[in-house]
Amino acid sequence: MPNEDLARLISNIALSDRKAFVVLYNQTSSKLFSICLRILKNRTDADEALQEVYVKIWQRSHLFSAISGTPESWLATIARNQSIDMIRTRKPIASELDEVFDLSDQAPNPEQATLQRDTGRTIDLCLDELEETRAEAVKRAYLDGMTYQELADRYAVPLNTMRTWLRRSLIKLKECMER
Repeated sequence: MPNEDLARLISNIALSDRKAFVVLYNQTSSKLFSICLRILKNRTDADEALQEVYVKIWQRSHLFSAISGTPESWLATIARNQSIDMIRTRKPIASELDEVFDLSDQAPNPEQATLQRDTGRTIDLCLDELEETRAEAVKRAYLDGMTYQELADRYAVPLNTMRTWLRRSLIKLKECMER
């Protein structure tokens, strides 16, 4: 969605326009969710953070100024800051650490680390078996958090074609990983 349209939606939200809020949510939630998920590394926490992000957007939309930055960066900053705030609130207070007697090592043991490295190499080899554009689309969708629509626009293909590319690519990856 163009920045001008996003800016207009945010301006309408500042006027308590619920329809504009729904449109903004539909257009930006997947991207903001991917930001939250990348930082929090937990889907449940990312869902919770995303809810708080949209509460803040509703409450602070009057503070947005197109002069100071793009609407996309303003939204991303809210998502990033909310996710970081959630991490900060999770950290134990130093006095609580003194009361904990047995801290287990959460790092993977050598066997698990080797398996993870092997799995990573296998995924890379399986991605190499895909057509270059398909492999790149899979990476952008599942690592960068791009939406189907963003990918369809990027590769200049219809939305359903992009969905088919990704579905078939995932099937091929699964078959390759099972070999």
